[in-house]
Amino acid sequence: MSQDRNGSAWGSLVAGLASVVVLPIGVYASRFSDAFDLIHAGFLIPLVVVLAVVALAFARKTRRRGSVSLAGTESGQGLATAGQVLGIIGLCIAASALVALGVYGLLEYVGSRD
Repeated sequence: MSQDRNGSAWGSLVAGLASVVVLPIGVYASRFSDAFDLIHAGFLIPLVVVLAVVALAFARKTRRRGSVSLAGTESGQGLATAGQVLGIIGLCIAASALVALGVYGLLEYVGSRD
């Protein structure tokens, strides 16, 4: 069972890290592409949310299995905590990107009315 807990902990860390880096990489890639504009990076927001939720779910699974285990806390707890923090940061990045898209859309709407 500790192997499964470590797998969940590593899954949480990897998914959390991916949720934090996907959107900035998409924004950075938009600088070098003729077909991919900055506004198209907004299509990555649902992916960031899914990765962050997966990270939080794996972290929760690791903590739940650790609390039921006779062995108590193991090395997976630290990885799960890191994955949980990265998942929360990923959700914050997605929320701020949604706000930025909303402001952009509002400014485009107001600008097109003139």
